[in-house]
Amino acid sequence: MGGIGRDVREWWERGRALTAANPLLVDIGIALLVQGAVTMPFVVPRAAGSPPATWGAYGLSTLTVLPLVWRRRAPVAVLFAVLATTALYGLVMDGPGQPLPYTGLVVVYTIAALSPAWKRAVTGAVLVVAVPVGVWLNTRSARELTFSVFVIAAAYVFGRLTDARQRAHRVEAEQAAARERARIAREMHDILSHAVSLMIVQAEAGPVAVRTAPERAEAAFDAISATGRDAMAQLRHMLGVLRDGTDEADGTEPREPQPGLATLPGLLDRVRGSGLDVVYRTVGDAAPVADGVGVTVHRVVQEALTNVVRHAEAKAVTVQLAYTRDELEVTVTDDGRGARAVSRRGGHGLVGIRERAAAHGGSAVAGPRADGHGFEVRVRIPLSVPAKAGT
Repeated sequence: MGGIGRDVREWWERGRALTAANPLLVDIGIALLVQGAVTMPFVVPRAAGSPPATWGAYGLSTLTVLPLVWRRRAPVAVLFAVLATTALYGLVMDGPGQPLPYTGLVVVYTIAALSPAWKRAVTGAVLVVAVPVGVWLNTRSARELTFSVFVIAAAYVFGRLTDARQRAHRVEAEQAAARERARIAREMHDILSHAVSLMIVQAEAGPVAVRTAPERAEAAFDAISATGRDAMAQLRHMLGVLRDGTDEADGTEPREPQPGLATLPGLLDRVRGSGLDVVYRTVGDAAPVADGVGVTVHRVVQEALTNVVRHAEAKAVTVQLAYTRDELEVTVTDDGRGARAVSRRGGHGLVGIRERAAAHGGSAVAGPRADGHGFEVRVRIPLSVPAKAGT
């Protein structure tokens, strides 16, 4: 049953893609469907004394359907064409009637769903005149007038609902695209800011180390190379995700896994290569976390360490992960300039940390330590709240 369901969904999605790319095919299909409906009175048995089903009457009824092929391109013109051919049928032909004004309903729906307000107003004005005249030419009964007004109003309402739904889908798609752009911007900022900051610090220390401690200079250059390779790998992964049918699907280079808790030790080792003493510890029973939470923790620690390297003039930093039953608390504390570095740390990095925490229903605070010596970033992330889209 599962395979059948997947096959049905695949065919449905292919059909939707085909119709979206070829709207004329949809219009032709609708016209054929309506033609089948208007044909029914000509082929089913009729009571004695009913109007004859002649080929002339059938041909003229077909002319009332044919304009539907152009319903998207010129809906108001199609409306007038349908009204004219329908009136001609009622005046000239004594053929079978139709239980519903099929063509009129399709055109009214189309105008309500696709046309601007002025075209809808023109349509309303025309129908206020055309519907009573059509009823007078046909049965001249209040019952038919009431029924005609009801079904045409229903077609208009359904068209407006379709337009509202399409607008909502467009807004939702635009918002999703904006969230994705913001996510990519955060990722780019975190990756490049961290890598470039470490490379600058290590490169600046290199010349001094060459003169005083050549082995340290070699380690610094190795760290620069490793930092650059890691940044390139992360950028390839992020850009690969943006492509359709990437890497693994096309048989080329496999994608690197997303960073997470498992990649924190490597991150800390690279920061240690800049000369900073980094202490890493966990508190409580470590619990498995969702991939999205792992990525967020990695990026939070990465950004906090980047700020330490760039602004704090610190000698040591402590990274702590504290687990409770419902929450993971991430703390990054340094012994640097503290309050004196606040103005320099208030850029996009701390904003990005707060946004990442908020995306998981958490919170983030950052500021000088209570004793004035150093800076602290503290992030709390619930472990049971699903992340929002775009994290």
